[in-house]
Amino acid sequence: MKISATHAMTATAALAVSLLPLPALAHLGHLGEVAGHGHLIAAGLGAVAVIGLAGLAALDKTEEQDAEDTADASVEEGGNSHA
Repeated sequence: MKISATHAMTATAALAVSLLPLPALAHLGHLGEVAGHGHLIAAGLGAVAVIGLAGLAALDKTEEQDAEDTADASVEEGGNSHA
């Protein structure tokens, strides 16, 4: 069996990376085990707050757009333009 230079370099790089001293990081599924249920509740409340703020920002944009549309319609009806 013949090993190409590319395969040999890939294997060497993979071995070198696997031997580097790096911290072990757990995925979010282990957060409850590590931090306890109180932290999960706080994380959930934080997520709800972020979603709520994003919703308010979107609502404000919609209201601004509606106000601009109303102003544009009144200018068109009156025949006067500021441009």
